[in-house]
Formats: sequence, structure tokens, C-alpha cells
Amino acid sequence: MEHNSLETAKAAIKMAISTRSEEKELKKLFAEDNIETAAVDFGGEFNKSVPEIIERAVIAAKREKIITASHVDQGTVAGAAHDALSQIMHRTMGLNVGGKVGIARSGEHLVVSVFFGVGMFNLNEVTVGLSHRSLVHK
Repeated sequence: MEHNSLETAKAAIKMAISTRSEEKELKKLFAEDNIETAAVDFGGEFNKSVPEIIERAVIAAKREKIITASHVDQGTVAGAAHDALSQIMHRTMGLNVGGKVGIARSGEHLVVSVFFGVGMFNLNEVTVGLSHRSLVHK
């Protein structure tokens, strides 16, 4: 059964906000429901980290066989990751961030979610970005 973009987005968000142990359990549950998922951690100064975050998202999606190695599939994940990052850029510009990228796919629906903890003095701000793309079935 293929899920719609809303259900796929929920899965990506859950993967992005999960702990490492929760991630493994969620991955199994989503797989049983025909939603392929992946997640990857990151951290560092936001401006310098953007290319690395996008690259990690693509690598995680390939590693978990959510996408193929084609330039179309990789470009789809990279574009969605970039779009999700640009949604939160105004809150993170020049600051240190740590967090996770969650990726989910059901049929033609592919969603990338980014969850950041933003470090600034003793304040710990959080922010989330999300982007959906359509991708032809594998």
C-alpha cells in the first residue's frame, strides 16, 4: 500500500526527532507499513555544514535503498534537503547546530525533514524544516 504525502511526511519528521534507539524501532514499524526510512545525525556551524548535511542525506537514502544511485534520485533528495534547510536558515545563520535529518519514502512520495537544536549562549532553540518531492517508482 502506498501512503500519501501527509503520512510520508509524518514518518520523516518522526525519524528526524527520534533518538538512536527509537530510530531503529521506528524504521522497523515503518517498513512493515511500506514506508522506507533513513536518518542521519549532524552538527557544526550551520553555514559550513549545509553541503555536508545535504551530502549525508543523499548517502543515507542510498545506503538504505530509498533511492537508486541515479542522478535523478540523488538530485531529488539533495533538492528536498536543501529546501528543508532553507526554511530554517534565518534562525540558524552563523550559529552552531546539531540534529538529525529524517528521510521517508512511500511510492512516489519522498520527504526530507531536518530537526535542529540551535546553540546560542545558554539558550537552546529548536527548529524543523520539511520538504516533499515526487519521484517515479523504483
